[in-house]
Amino acid sequence: MPVAGTLVALATAWQFVLHPSFGIANELIHLFGAERLPFFSDGKLALLTLAGIGIWELIGFNMVLFLAGLSTIPDDLYEAAALDGAGEGFERFRLVTWPMLGPVTMFVVVLSAIRGFRVFETVAVITQGGPDRATEVLLYSLFQEGFRYFRIGSASALAVVFLVITLVLTLMQARAFDRQVSYRR
Repeated sequence: MPVAGTLVALATAWQFVLHPSFGIANELIHLFGAERLPFFSDGKLALLTLAGIGIWELIGFNMVLFLAGLSTIPDDLYEAAALDGAGEGFERFRLVTWPMLGPVTMFVVVLSAIRGFRVFETVAVITQGGPDRATEVLLYSLFQEGFRYFRIGSASALAVVFLVITLVLTLMQARAFDRQVSYRR
């Protein structure tokens, strides 16, 4: 199945999980005695729900990246930190683990920020920009301008804006993290 088809299938699955009447999330909420939530029909809640879906979609991939980064940290560094007086737990994490995960952290932050702007399929499948345009994100607006209203000039301008925003954010994050990242082993 192509990537786009997989993303649409995931968005459709989320639509069923968070359905106001028979969705499993609302069934669990109702089971605990709370009122069912209108995840996609309340403007404020809809955008938060889409953000939660985006986080859920990325958390597994980001975890794999961090686990790979953790596996590359040499045990010698922990031993050296212990000899230098670093205690267990948080102190060792702060002095050894976190600095050594700098490159992975930079990669994850930049990739997650780019993915955050790339939200399209979830909006297109579930909310179509609603309710009351509360979830109309940049790429969905680009799609609407180009393929619904056939305003190619506006769609192209939005694409350039998207490219510039993504580029500026990526460069800012790379510059900010590069000062804090140690690439030495």
